[in-house]
Amino acid sequence: MSLIKDYIGQSQNIMEVVLAQEEAIQTAAQWFSKSILAGRMVHLFGSGHSRIMVEEMWPRYGSFPGFHPIVELSLTFHNMVVGSNGQRQAMFLENVSGLASRILRNFKMDEQDSAMVISSSGCNVVPIEMAELFKEKGIKVVALVTKKHSEASTSNRADGKKLTDFSDLILDTGAPIGDAMVKVPGLDTPVAPGSTLGGVLLVNCIKAEVAKLLTEAGQPPKVLSGASVVGKEKAIELFEGAYDEHAHRLAKLYQHVGN
Repeated sequence: MSLIKDYIGQSQNIMEVVLAQEEAIQTAAQWFSKSILAGRMVHLFGSGHSRIMVEEMWPRYGSFPGFHPIVELSLTFHNMVVGSNGQRQAMFLENVSGLASRILRNFKMDEQDSAMVISSSGCNVVPIEMAELFKEKGIKVVALVTKKHSEASTSNRADGKKLTDFSDLILDTGAPIGDAMVKVPGLDTPVAPGSTLGGVLLVNCIKAEVAKLLTEAGQPPKVLSGASVVGKEKAIELFEGAYDEHAHRLAKLYQHVGN
C-alpha cells in the first residue's frame, strides 16, 4: 500500500469514529443552539494547533454568529517557530496555571452560555483550567479531544486531572496515540497527524446541526456566503449583518465586566 492510500484509509476510519458519535454531536448542537437562541454565545477555546478548530467554527464561509473564539496569540502564534514568539514559549505558557483565569477575566459569562474546549491530549494546564472555570460558572462544557491519545498521556496538572474531568460531553477526533498516522519505511517516527481532520469533521457537523435548530426555531442564522453562491449584494448583506450581530453579542460579554 502506498503511504497516500495508507493515510486516506486511516482518515476514512476517523470519519467512521466521528459518525459513530452522531448522538453526542446532536447533544452539543442542542446546547449550543440554546445559548445562541437566548442571545448569548458559545465560547470556543484551543491552545496550540487546536486553534484551527476554533477558527473553523467562526468566522469563515459557511459559518454564522453565535460563537465566541478565544484565541491567545501567545499560545497559538506558531509562525516564528524559534526566537521571539517562538514555539518553546507557547508550549511553556500553555502549562502556566492561572493564565486561563486572566483570559476569562475579560468577559462576563452567563449560565446560558455554553463552551467547547479543544485539546488533543487534554493534558495541558490552560485548556483544563478553562474548562474548570466554565464549569464553576455553571456553563456546559464540550471537550474535543483525541481519546486514545488523552488516555495514554499524563496530565501536566499537579492533581493529574485532565480536560475530560471538567466536561459535560466528550467528543473524540478518532486519531491514534501520538496523532501521527503513517509509518515510513526506514523512519522510526510516524508522520502525518489526524486529529485536525477529526476535529474539523466534528465542528462542522455541530455547525450544520446548530444551523438546522436555529432555522427550525424561526431564527435562521446569517451565514457567511460567497458571492458566487448568493450574488454580490446578498453576500455583502450577509457579511455585514453577521459581523454586526457578532459585535452585539460580544458587547454583552463586556457590558458588566467587574460587576
